[in-house]
Parts: sequence; C-alpha cells; structure tokens
Amino acid sequence: MITEHATSDLFDADHLAAWVATQAGFARVPGVQYAVRVGDDLVLDGAWGVADVTTGEPLTPDHVFRVASHSKTFTATAVARLADRGALRLDDPFDAHLPELAGADVGQVTLREALGHTGGVLRDGRDADFWQLGAPFPDRGALVESVLAHGPVLGRGEVFKYSNLAYGLLGLVVEAVTGLPFADHVRADLLDPLGLRCTSAEAVDGAPHVVGHSARGVADDGRLPVAAARTGALAAATGFSSTAADLTRWFAAHSEGSGLLRPETRRLLQRDESVIDRPHARLRRYGLGLETREIEGRRVVGHGGAFPGQLSRTWADPAGRVAVSVLTNAVDGPADALATGLFALVATALDSGSPASDADLAGLDRRTGRFANLWGQTDVVRLGQDLWLLDPRREDPLAGAERLVADGEDLRLPALPGFGAPGELVEVLPGDDGRPAGVVVGGLTSWRADDYEHERRAQLAALDARRAG
Repeated sequence: MITEHATSDLFDADHLAAWVATQAGFARVPGVQYAVRVGDDLVLDGAWGVADVTTGEPLTPDHVFRVASHSKTFTATAVARLADRGALRLDDPFDAHLPELAGADVGQVTLREALGHTGGVLRDGRDADFWQLGAPFPDRGALVESVLAHGPVLGRGEVFKYSNLAYGLLGLVVEAVTGLPFADHVRADLLDPLGLRCTSAEAVDGAPHVVGHSARGVADDGRLPVAAARTGALAAATGFSSTAADLTRWFAAHSEGSGLLRPETRRLLQRDESVIDRPHARLRRYGLGLETREIEGRRVVGHGGAFPGQLSRTWADPAGRVAVSVLTNAVDGPADALATGLFALVATALDSGSPASDADLAGLDRRTGRFANLWGQTDVVRLGQDLWLLDPRREDPLAGAERLVADGEDLRLPALPGFGAPGELVEVLPGDDGRPAGVVVGGLTSWRADDYEHERRAQLAALDARRAG
C-alpha cells in the first residue's frame, strides 16, 4: 500500500492542478472539476472556472454534475451483486423478470448481453430528441413501448451496439427483483455503504448542481446555458449525479480485495467482452458496464458520460489502486483527454518511485517551475524521483516530454534521437528567492511564466492604448 507520506512525495499536486487549468483555459470551457485518489487517499480534489457562465458562480469541488453514462457502472454493479446473492442470473432473459416483454424478441436478450451492449437493442428510440431537451426522457411505459415496437435492431451477439434503452430495462429488472424503486435500492446497497454522499441516481433538489453549456461558436467563445432535465426510466443508463471525488471513491471500490463483488464477478465485469475497432477511430474495449483502456502500461477501467451540456470521464487502475475523474460543464468539454492526461502524469510519478531522501526531494523541487517565451510554455516538473521537461499545452502531457538528467546545478536533455536539442544542457537560471528565474533550453531562454505573462499583458495594454489614440 502507498502511504500518505510517500504519496505526497511522488508528485506536486499544484502542478497537476495547473496542468488541468492550462488545458481548460485553452479549451475555453466554463468549468472543470477533478480528483485523484491513490490507495485510500484523496490526493487531489479541485475545480477550475465557473459553475454557470450567466452568473459567474465559481465552481467548487462540492458542485454536483450529471455524470450520465457513469450510471451504467452503478447499474452493472447492482445487477452483479444481485447475481452474487442468487437473486437473479446474468444469463436470465429480460422476460424472466419483466413479463410485459414475454413473447417479444427483446424479451430474450439476456442481462449479460444488455450489460455488455451485445443484445442488439435500439440505442435511444426512434424519437430521441430528449437528448437535446426537445421532449421528456421516457417513463417506464414509453420505454417498454419503444422496445416492443422496434425490438432488437441487430441479432444477439452480432456486434457491440451501445444501448441506453437496454440499461433502462436493467433498471426495471432491479426494481422487479428487489421490490424497491431503482434509486432506493442503489442508495441502500451501494451509495450509503460506500459513503458516496454527493451521488444519487437522479438530480437531487437543493444540491449545488452545475449548469450545463452548449458548445462554443465557430467565430466566438459564446456558450448558451442548457436547462436541467430528469431522466425518467433511463436513470439506470444516464441519470446519476456525482462529484469527481465521489467517483474516485466509487471506482476505488472496484479494486482487488474491496469486497464490493465476489472476485470472479469483479473480473467478469472488467474483462473485455467486446473490442470496438473502427477505421479512423480509437480502439475501444468494453466489459460489462465498464470500458477498458491501457494508459502508461496500466490496464484501467472506467466510463465516460455525456449529458446535455456536460461531459465527464473516470479512469481507474484496480490493481494499482489509482483513480482519476474529470467532470466538465460543456457539451464539448475535453473530459476524456484531461482524465487520460492526468492519469498518465500520476502513473508516471508512481512508477518512478520516491526520492531517496528529503534532501534529494528538496534538490529536485528547487529546479521546478513553469516558464514561458515567445514560443510558448515549458514546465520543469518532478514526477516521482525524476525531473521532466514537458509542454503543458499538449493534450497528452507526455507527448514530446523529456526525462531530464542531472548535470551539477543544471540539467541535460537525454541523448535520444530527436529534432529538439538531444544531449544539450538545460541551464537553470537562479532567482533571488531560491526559485529558478528561468531556464535555457536549446539556447532559448524562457522566464518565469507569471513574469512573462505580466510583460505580455503590459505590451497588449500599450497596443490597445496606441489604437485608441
């Protein structure tokens, strides 16, 4: 297990927050909430921007987001726990629990096929304008009517076919088996025992919810607020509300030895059921209610969420007990890129190991900082026991990054093939306050980013004055 002291020595939480802020600023999103959990410790819990562009209310870590398809991870776990108790079987067809589907093709789709999106069921219905708030989300009657009228679109097991309607039916199965409303069962069986105080199966009146926002315009950054909505019978597919911190706690409960599920059931949910390989698209993998990916050599599980005006993503390494969650309140918010990049930085730090001593830690940290020049920004950052040179503007923070080698008081780029300045000295310019005043990389000087920004703004003000005159 990673201790609190060791975890705090592995990376600079302020740098992680600054990296998120830089990415969010360039993307011009209203707000980003983020959290990182390592072992039992919440090592980062922050927010950037505003909860509502119309009021300018500052976003905080306590604001609640609609986390949309993260809901499927809760529903899948609820169904799996009922299977562990013998209350149902994953190979049960829908009509074993939902008699109104008896005799229909959709009634023969099994719970496992629905969990893994291989039942061929219609995604959202023939009229899905509720996704842009043109109509209410379907209630139970409308959900059942939709699947009966249009049935499976593809054959069972024919292809991975994402279906919110199938997950809505899974919610009805949970109600049929437990005799409780879906939200009540999830609250009693999952949320309360795990201490997920900010999480619910639907929006909660009185909670500090963020406001969703449209995409920005082509020629401007203008965004429109998106009205709130309730999700009716699709709460099991997309209705959940939560915070980044709560989601990291939730995914931490899916780690080895947590006791949430029987080990074999947990492995079943996290095993790849489908590989989605399409031209010109990222290879994607899906288990039962969980997406999987590899980030920096670690196999992670997680899910994304897309709700009107909000995008979110969580990734967790169940074996290494690391979880990262990022929530954004814009329909084009870069949640996946932010969560993936943040996870990559944390994983790199963890895999590097802690500095050998407090003196080594201090010696590394006094050479770190953010620097800027005409060409952009550069970070010298400590990840574990290594110093890295990276560009905070890159979506993938490790793309083009260099692991620096100590050379006296200065640093040196590794002697690896490249178009930059491999093998050359990175001179650290001393400052009067003990922090670097700047760095020289490849012969180009960069100064402290805050000093450079102050000068940039002064020159912009001078230009504006000249135009006005």
